[in-house]
Amino acid sequence: MALRWLAMMVFTTFCSLASAGDTATTPSVIHLASEDWEDYTAADGHGLGWDVLREVFEPAGVKLDIRTEPYIRAIGLAQRGEVDACVGSYRDETHDLLYPRWNFDTDHIYALGLASNPAPTPQTLGNYRLAWVRGYSFENYLPNVSRYNEVVRRTGILSMLTRNRADYYIDALAEVDYVLKRAKDPAQFRRTHIADLPLYLCFADTPKARTLMALFDERMELLVKSGRLKTIFERWKQPYPFDSN
Repeated sequence: MALRWLAMMVFTTFCSLASAGDTATTPSVIHLASEDWEDYTAADGHGLGWDVLREVFEPAGVKLDIRTEPYIRAIGLAQRGEVDACVGSYRDETHDLLYPRWNFDTDHIYALGLASNPAPTPQTLGNYRLAWVRGYSFENYLPNVSRYNEVVRRTGILSMLTRNRADYYIDALAEVDYVLKRAKDPAQFRRTHIADLPLYLCFADTPKARTLMALFDERMELLVKSGRLKTIFERWKQPYPFDSN
């Protein structure tokens, strides 16, 4: 009888410790690095991207800790495990980071050029001199691309186009509009849709980040099936990227 009681006590203690261990493995904070994209992942915490990621993590008890860095530095922080994930990567863009099954949004990619030039298509892009921000690696995602220049900042894009140093500037729609707003004569330019690329969190290759990535996929599955993310995209007047799901 005493042995049976002792065995039951050991079993109960083991289960309690295992349960406590499971709880401890669920992080309470996810550290995220992102570029300061206007109305998307702004440094002050507002924007569509941050709202989507809050809806993914915070109901599961995981708070967002955001860090604003240039895109290349954000990638490097994730590679070194200094943050759990960086925001806004394209699929398998960086080989030593981990990519979840679910994307959290879709980038609508446009070409900005002079209105006097012919409108490009995915098939004709390779005929032109292209430019984009360093680190975006559009050559891996757009067909027939051969001639391109990577720039450090978006501030000189319009002069590149007007001075014939590039035929088209490639970027997501929000960034193309950001550049176009600064034109003295916006009618001088035309934007043309050329691709849609899913956007991902790219996670560090650490045990904590792997746990957070599994949680991300689990939560995205539920949120897409329930349609609960639609209101966020509607509030920001952006296309909902999961209708096909």
